[in-house]
Amino acid sequence: MIKLTQAPKSGLHGEITVPGDKSISHRALMFGAIATGETKIENFLPSDDVMHTMRAFQDLGVSITQNGRQLHVVGRGINQFKAPKQPLDMGNSGTSTRLLMGLLSRQPFDIQLFGDESLSQRPMKRVATPLLQMDANIELAENGTLPATLHANKTLKGITYEMPVASAQVKSAILLAGMQADGVTRVIEKLPTRDHTERMLKQFGGVINSKNGVIEVTKQPELFGQNVIVPSDISSAAFFMVAGLITPNSDIILKNVGINPTRDGVLKLLKRMGASINVNQIQNEGEPMADIMVKAQPLHGIEITAEDVPGAVDELPILALAATQAIGDTVITGAEELRVKETDRIATVVAELSKIGADIQETPDGMIIHGKTPLHALNESALLDSHGDHRIGMMNVIAALITKGDVVLMGEDAMSVSYPGFLEDMNALMREKK
Repeated sequence: MIKLTQAPKSGLHGEITVPGDKSISHRALMFGAIATGETKIENFLPSDDVMHTMRAFQDLGVSITQNGRQLHVVGRGINQFKAPKQPLDMGNSGTSTRLLMGLLSRQPFDIQLFGDESLSQRPMKRVATPLLQMDANIELAENGTLPATLHANKTLKGITYEMPVASAQVKSAILLAGMQADGVTRVIEKLPTRDHTERMLKQFGGVINSKNGVIEVTKQPELFGQNVIVPSDISSAAFFMVAGLITPNSDIILKNVGINPTRDGVLKLLKRMGASINVNQIQNEGEPMADIMVKAQPLHGIEITAEDVPGAVDELPILALAATQAIGDTVITGAEELRVKETDRIATVVAELSKIGADIQETPDGMIIHGKTPLHALNESALLDSHGDHRIGMMNVIAALITKGDVVLMGEDAMSVSYPGFLEDMNALMREKK
C-alpha cells in the first residue's frame, strides 16, 4: 500500500524513455529461441510477464543470458527443444500462454502450462479451438482455462480460420502453429490487430503474406538469429501521454516509442479528442519508432467503437481517465474484450474512477463517461486498488495527479508486470520545474 501524490502546480516536465514493448519482447524471445544461431535483443523489457516467457524457454533447454535490458539467446531451432522437467509457469501472462500454446503444439513430448489465480480464470478455448482443428492435442481444465497440457504431437495441418473476435494473441497462436503445419494456414481478420508476429517472422527470414485482412503462412524454412531493437512500449507511454495532457502546465517528451500502425490507436483517439501531439519519427529498420511530445491542453469527448478497439485495447483504461477531463461525453462500445483481461477492465475502471468522483457508467460492452468532472477523494480520502492488474494500477497513479485529497493505492506491485520502474519515472517528471 502506498500513498499517491498530486502533481506540482508547475506540472510534469522532462524527458523519459519508457521500457521496451512487452508484446515485441515476448516475440523476440520466442523467435530467437526457435531460430538457428544467436539473437541479440536490445531494450528488452525485464517485466514479470516477459520473464515468464524467458524462463519457459530456459526450461525447454534454450541458453539465454541477460544483462539489464540486453538479452542474448542461442537458438535451438523449433525441433530441438528438450522436454521440460516440470510444468511451465506462465505467471499472469496471457501472451506467454496463448502464443506458446501455438508455438509448442508440435513437440514430441507433453508440456504442461499453469498460471497464477488471475490467469487461471482467463479463457483459453478461443486459442485451443482453432489449434485442435489443426490436429494439435491440447487438454484444458473443464471450464476451458489453465492448467493445460500440450500432448506429444508429430503433425499439424493448415486450416482457414475466420477470427470471431479481434485478438492478436489468438491470431499469433494460429500463425505460430501454421509455421509448422502441412499445407497453407489462413487467418481471416474482420478488424486488423497488432502485426508484431508477422513482422518478426519476416525479420528472422521467414515468409508470410498478408492482404485485405487475409494472412497466409506455410511451413517455414530454417530461421536465423537476428539483432532486434525493441522500441519503447506505446501502451506504457500512453499513461504519460494522458498525464501530460490532463495535468496543468505539463510539457513532456517520450523517447523512442513504437508507433506500429496496428498499435497507434491511442494516438489517433487522443488526436480525435482534440490533442495536438508532436510525433517525430526516427529512421529505423524493423518496427517504426518516434519521439512523442505532449503538452497540457483541453480535450473533448468522442465515440470509441468496435473498429477502434483492436488498435487501442490496452489503452482504453487510461483513455477513460482522459475522458473524465474532456468537455462532453465519451462513449465506448464494442469493447467486450476488456472483460477477459487481467481483470474485467470495464468493471474495474468504473469502480476505481467512481471512488474519486468520476461520472462514469458501465455498459455491457463498454462505458459512458461524462466529462469535465473534477476528481476528488470522497470523504477527503480515497483507497484505490489495482485489483492485481498493472494497467488499472498505473491508471490510478495518473488519476491521483489531478485528484484533490488523500489517495492511497493497494496492490501497487501489479505494475511490475509491464513497467517495473513506473513510479520512479513518474517521480522524475514531478520534480518542481526550475
